[in-house]
Amino acid sequence: MTAHLSLGWPAPAKLNLFLHVNGRRADGYHELQTLFQFIDYCDYLDFKLMDGAALKLHSNLGGVVADNDNLILRAAKSLQQATGYPGGAEIWLDKRLPMGGGLGGGSSDAATTLVALNALWDTGLSNAELAELGLKLGADVPVFINGLAAFAEGVGERLQPVSPPRSWYLVLVPDVHVSTQAVFQDPALPRATPKLDIDTLMSSSWSNDCQKLVAEKYPQVAKALAWLVEYAPSRMTGTGACVFGEFEQAQQAQAALAKLPPDLQGFVAQGMNSSPLLARLAQL
Repeated sequence: MTAHLSLGWPAPAKLNLFLHVNGRRADGYHELQTLFQFIDYCDYLDFKLMDGAALKLHSNLGGVVADNDNLILRAAKSLQQATGYPGGAEIWLDKRLPMGGGLGGGSSDAATTLVALNALWDTGLSNAELAELGLKLGADVPVFINGLAAFAEGVGERLQPVSPPRSWYLVLVPDVHVSTQAVFQDPALPRATPKLDIDTLMSSSWSNDCQKLVAEKYPQVAKALAWLVEYAPSRMTGTGACVFGEFEQAQQAQAALAKLPPDLQGFVAQGMNSSPLLARLAQL
């Protein structure tokens, strides 16, 4: 079965370099304007093609539930159903991204599964068709499928490629899980940031409308921000809990990481405007 193995498919993290909440729609979802950039810090997935239709998932992390609700299995199944593909796959997940941190790990895993299996199964869906499948799994999945840094509107599905500076980031991972659903349901969340055109937004100072609320509710997030902002312009990604500081040089970020208190966790990564997933796909 060696010929059926395909190894080392990256599922990169993303940062929301800014996040504005413009309003709440009638269906309960929120209108957003946000800027996605990938970083070179990834989960990795390996795939083994199977003759039968079964889908199996293995993980290095006990907290990843390999059941039918798992996004990776749901992604694989949705591709099977959309294309009528009769085969299956055994999937191994090397989980490195923190869960519930606002880095998009689950969405990225689902996107990599769709992109990889579409190629390996030779099911022939276009990027747009894959993104349509991905959107049913999560609002962030399409940006990972497209693989380009993007300005996003709507619920995050209307994407316009952009090229923000490829800064170096020190990302801190507070020891707390923040529920995206709870943040967006909270009455105290600001929901009236005016919509602006992309040129205005790209040249303005960047902020996250969810940050104040999350920092007030989660002292761990407030503490991480308070420490990091002493070293670099810093803010939260997504609905948290992770926060990031922006540096021009890798050694600046590494120097700050070296001073990290023992009760804080973090890592250094570089911004990427093209996903490593695209580079892996090009190797086939």
